Amino acid sequence: MTSDDQKVNTNDDSPEMMRILEEMIAADVTITARAVARMHNTVKHASSIIRHQTRSVLMAQYQERQKQFRAMRVRMPQRSRDQIAAQIAQKDARIAELERKVEILSVSHLAMIRTVGELGISKWLKLYADHRDVRDELNKLGMLPKTDVKQFESPALKRIEDAN
Repeated sequence: MTSDDQKVNTNDDSPEMMRILEEMIAADVTITARAVARMHNTVKHASSIIRHQTRSVLMAQYQERQKQFRAMRVRMPQRSRDQIAAQIAQKDARIAELERKVEILSVSHLAMIRTVGELGISKWLKLYADHRDVRDELNKLGMLPKTDVKQFESPALKRIEDAN
């Protein structure tokens, strides 16, 4: 066991290692044990990375991410930064428009549910009788009223029932 391995046992260097690996991906520097060791504050030898299981697994994960990133970059058509920025701006505008429409639909749907709810729970259940999955999804979205339905009697009705 090297002195670098002993340091890891007493001092977790994963955040430092992750920071280095993130920087290497961002700078498109090929991730190797030797390159990481050169940049690391406490680990000075490539073998200290390869023989240490946690470091080795972490490095392998980042090497795979780098491989995927590079493959994706090769597949992307060559476009200028201005074209990419314009496309991103268009997509952001489209997302904002869709979010606005969802908000409008949510508010109108909630108003409809409340209106049907005023007609009575039986009408509401009839509306969604064949659409349990829709009702469950609306419940997850927080669109259904959260109040309990309570039987409510008027004092006049109570007196009539008591008289009979």
